[in-house]
Amino acid sequence: MDFIVDATLKAVKALYQTDIAAADVNLQQTRKEFEGQVTIVTFPFVKFSRKSPEQTGKEIGEFIENEVADVSGFNVIKGFLNISITDAYWIKQLYTEIAGDGFGTFPAKGEKVMVEYSSPNTNKPLHLGHIRNNLLGYSVAEILKANGYDVIKANLVNDRGIHICKSMLAWQKFGNGETPESTGLKGDHLVGKYYVVFDQQYKKQIDQLKAEGQTEDEAKKNAPFIIEAQQMLEKWEAGDPEVISLWETMNGWVYAGFAETYKKLGVDFDQYYYESKTYLLGKDIVDEGLAKGVFFKKEDGSVWIDLTADGLDEKLVLRANGTSVYITQDVGTAQLKYNDYHMDKSIYVVGNEQDYHFKVLFLILQKLGKSWAQGLFHLSYGMVDLPSGKMKSREGTVVDADDLMAEMEQTAKAQTELLGKVNDFDEDEKKQLYHNIGMGALKYFLLKVEPKKRLLFDPNESIDFQGHTGPFIQYTHARIKSVLKRAGFKSGQTNGGTKELDTVERELILALNQYPDAIMQAARDYSPAIIANYVYELAKTYNKFYQEKPILKAEDEIIMQFRLELSAASAKIISKAMSLLGINVPERM
Repeated sequence: MDFIVDATLKAVKALYQTDIAAADVNLQQTRKEFEGQVTIVTFPFVKFSRKSPEQTGKEIGEFIENEVADVSGFNVIKGFLNISITDAYWIKQLYTEIAGDGFGTFPAKGEKVMVEYSSPNTNKPLHLGHIRNNLLGYSVAEILKANGYDVIKANLVNDRGIHICKSMLAWQKFGNGETPESTGLKGDHLVGKYYVVFDQQYKKQIDQLKAEGQTEDEAKKNAPFIIEAQQMLEKWEAGDPEVISLWETMNGWVYAGFAETYKKLGVDFDQYYYESKTYLLGKDIVDEGLAKGVFFKKEDGSVWIDLTADGLDEKLVLRANGTSVYITQDVGTAQLKYNDYHMDKSIYVVGNEQDYHFKVLFLILQKLGKSWAQGLFHLSYGMVDLPSGKMKSREGTVVDADDLMAEMEQTAKAQTELLGKVNDFDEDEKKQLYHNIGMGALKYFLLKVEPKKRLLFDPNESIDFQGHTGPFIQYTHARIKSVLKRAGFKSGQTNGGTKELDTVERELILALNQYPDAIMQAARDYSPAIIANYVYELAKTYNKFYQEKPILKAEDEIIMQFRLELSAASAKIISKAMSLLGINVPERM
């Protein structure tokens, strides 16, 4: 609230002959047990006033109350000055700011941010871990956009390597020409099937070699299947036309399958990078690092960087045979991305098992003198677990993303029909509603938890219409839309008059007014959980208002129109906030 900050600056200047900056004024929302809506922390001002925090707060409060017409009173609790704002101010705020389409939208910052997420392997379908990754990346990108950043959503696809060759080899040997069309399987599922077949056959060969007297390590190295896969990778890297053709065909199947999953999940990308095109990058940067003395060469010709002084260890960046390792590729790809977009920040959405890798990557780029390396950030997130037996999974370990989404829609259908909420819906409307509820439940449950935390996803709990869930918020939105439709509501029919606000009406306006702050904090922390928990509290506050205050049967026309305007603003902010999480809110449920 800029006018409170400005008044505080004037108060400190007038009372204590001291100039302070706006950043020195710490504003907070007043705690519910105290009177007021805005709290100023007075402890920092004691060094100027040379008085107690309470006396300082009293003097500043009296100054602000006399200076600002919209301030109706104040109280001081220890070092906290609680300011009460007039009802007229809040009503004006509702009509002139909150109800407007631009509320919660920030002007362009003139800064570019790349958010890289998903990063799948093209040898298997997307799984539950990928879902959390995709939802986090997409939501963070949308939140940053709302904050005024120019955002590029990027996907680095791991489409080469020994794991890709395993699927290719198994299909070549056992596929009998199967295609997605001939089997009816999505392309990524078909390729994933042969990744499993490779594993099964490889294990049989290992067991056979062990039975013949080899150790487990020897058997793993000598099994014919793994040797053939390694030879296939060598042929691929040498440009063998037959291997390249097979790779292009099977990768094409996977990309088509991924596209379906991404569409259903509601995520998208502006830029794709492919490891098949980037895996040789970084070698020139190794030469640059050697010339600068950042890297050193060992007697066998391998190239390393010593990070022990930084609390890490020595890290290989180029093998003795001149081939690169993952960190080399990532250094090169980071440079490529910067060359393409010259972004101010680059966010990598990757699981916490890669924490060490990104510490090393960012440190190497900083030591190489890359000015843009300071803008790199690893958005690390925890694993997602499921209660045992709740969901189908392939091999009992990996929960398939497509299976999970289909199961969520079925659970949404069962729960909704049980409550008898769709009796007047046609079949297409029902199908869309079950999708929206199922996806809303899944997304909200995964995003309401801080990214760093490991979480347990319970599908049934996520679709509780009365719980801390997406469907509860979706239902609140639908409830508001129903009220507005029955009223034939049109915005702007009244300015709200000068009525005195009831406590719950004031609470609801305050909750709506916090939306821009929630967006700023979520962008600063790269945390969709802040938006998720904000919109849940807003929905709860609206439902309290709905239960306590008649809307269509309000005591007079002005009050009814005011409460309808307040309801319409609530629906708008709920919809906007949920869209930042990638969640659709139905008009009716």
